[in-house]
Amino acid sequence: MSAIPDRPAELSRRTLLGRTAAAGLLATPAAGLLGACATSGGDGGDTEQATGTKSAENPFGVKEDAPLEVVIFNGGYGDKYATDVHEPLYRKKFPNAEVKHQASQAISTVLQPRFASGNPPEFVNNSGEKSMDFGALVADGQLLDLTELWDAPSVDDPNKKVRDTVVPGTVDVGSFNGKPYVLYYVSTVFGLWYSGKLFSGSGLQPAKTWDEFMSLLDKLKSKGVTPYGYAGANAAYYQWNVILTHAAKIGGEEVLKNIDNLAAGAWTADPVRQAAAAWAEVGAKYSDKSFEGLKHTDVQLLQNQYKVGLYPSGDWLENEQKQNTPPDFQYQMATLPGLTSSDKLPAGTLRATAAEGYFVSAKSKNPRGGLEYMRQMLSTEGAKGFTETVRAATVVPAATAGYAFPPGVKSSQDALAAAGQNVVNLFFDGWYKELDKEARTATNELMFGRIKADQFCERMQQRADAIAKDDSVTKFTR
Repeated sequence: MSAIPDRPAELSRRTLLGRTAAAGLLATPAAGLLGACATSGGDGGDTEQATGTKSAENPFGVKEDAPLEVVIFNGGYGDKYATDVHEPLYRKKFPNAEVKHQASQAISTVLQPRFASGNPPEFVNNSGEKSMDFGALVADGQLLDLTELWDAPSVDDPNKKVRDTVVPGTVDVGSFNGKPYVLYYVSTVFGLWYSGKLFSGSGLQPAKTWDEFMSLLDKLKSKGVTPYGYAGANAAYYQWNVILTHAAKIGGEEVLKNIDNLAAGAWTADPVRQAAAAWAEVGAKYSDKSFEGLKHTDVQLLQNQYKVGLYPSGDWLENEQKQNTPPDFQYQMATLPGLTSSDKLPAGTLRATAAEGYFVSAKSKNPRGGLEYMRQMLSTEGAKGFTETVRAATVVPAATAGYAFPPGVKSSQDALAAAGQNVVNLFFDGWYKELDKEARTATNELMFGRIKADQFCERMQQRADAIAKDDSVTKFTR
């Protein structure tokens, strides 16, 4: 694969988050990007692509009766927003076009063979544990450059470009080498989730310091509640996210930048060791070893039954669990406590990002239709429909005006606003599939007591070093 130069600087991502907080918007999942896609290179191949006549009403020149295939990750947001909001908007625009819908929790499993054979769907929501590798897709010429989308007239105001209707920084977040290939439609706030009813009924408060945090876990344990838990079977990502966010609080944002950049000694740096050791103690004393064999929904259900106190996740959690959550459960999100008195970032620091990636396949039969589908998503009607369906905000500010978010999302938005500029993010999980896979495995080893913090750090550094030296792997930096 050919090398791709640096992605946009972190400043653009901070701008996005700062504007989101200021506007009182929401943020949601994003969950880690992984999975491989074995594809051939090129830019369109020999696929015969449908084209129509461009006009003010049809800025991309979509062939009006060309079929459109939409594949949606059926995770925390489900797929109802696509079937009930976005796809109807497209059908209204092109009533003679067949829209084929498919939902899956294993995107790479379903789509990898199709990309390899040159028959990809037009539009993909690439997310979840088994998502495809965005970096590999870009390097192989599989993703359509979205510049034309961002420069097109918006659905709501033809005098305004689509790029001018979204939160500043949105285009940059999905760009590689300055070219936009991915639409990150929602943003995510990560933290520790708990039941407001359980805490208020027990006289408990979220902790700001590590001593307070350990005391809180002791109190939960005394009440017969497993104080802390995550699902080792498929959600170790949730926990390495906690460890690394904590490392950034200890040592500053450079800790995460060094990890993303595959810098020598990034994983064995003292802040990472301290964070790993602290959370290994939590795993040993306050979790349940049986959780390693459980999936995320299993542990989340236990929390809904008041059997688990604190659970790490992004703010898609509330919507994902809505069918199993007691009416008075009252989801709330807390930020990570400080670990030492010399932490470089304050206790309110959190990880947040625009996420949930969507793309148009460059080698599909109707990529023009894929662009129009995205344009409809980014209309006020499309974005508002998404928010009303899944109770999460998009990157379209006009769509959330007057919307009352549920308690959990409101708490995450309050935390984001309170964090101000103390927002961090990391990207290695989307850039390097194998490093993310190693982090998940090593995190389980650490949290369930089979390795110590030093071993965790050394193991991760060895894997990062191997990737850094592998010329076949496309490298990204920030």
